[in-house]
Amino acid sequence: MSWIKRIFGKDSEQDQVAVVKKANITHATLDYPPKIILAWCQALEGNSDISLWLLENGYEELFHTTNAILLKQQARDWLMQNGYPHLMAMVNASEGNESALHWLDVHKFTLLYHVANGVEGEMTSFGWLKANADPTIFLLTRTIKKIKDQIEFNHNDMYSFGKDN
Repeated sequence: MSWIKRIFGKDSEQDQVAVVKKANITHATLDYPPKIILAWCQALEGNSDISLWLLENGYEELFHTTNAILLKQQARDWLMQNGYPHLMAMVNASEGNESALHWLDVHKFTLLYHVANGVEGEMTSFGWLKANADPTIFLLTRTIKKIKDQIEFNHNDMYSFGKDN
């Protein structure tokens, strides 16, 4: 028995195989008319009246996704507890979380995969969105990117350290 096997329980790194199994989860659908996507963009940009309207008119998940994008932990928890792990994965992937991006890909959330990748600045995803998605989704991606870029700037700027929006 080799010393590697005694210590690590295997002969080499080559023996390891990553197996990705699709999670057995239920989640709500993601199908919104363009006017709702435009309203969501306005809520993301800080229009509190529209944000409240989304909350009170059957688009609670968009209200909470907006707050999750703005780094509110309670909203992130709400998404996970109420059947929207795909929206939370999009938020996490748009913050550079590679496993969240992989999760979106494995679970066939192609649109959200490209939204998150676009927010991260991946130009091929912007191209995919332009060719395959409604123009409001392209606008949504740019809006989220602008917000995430501002949050990152604030976190790196010594004069606005700790400001999230």
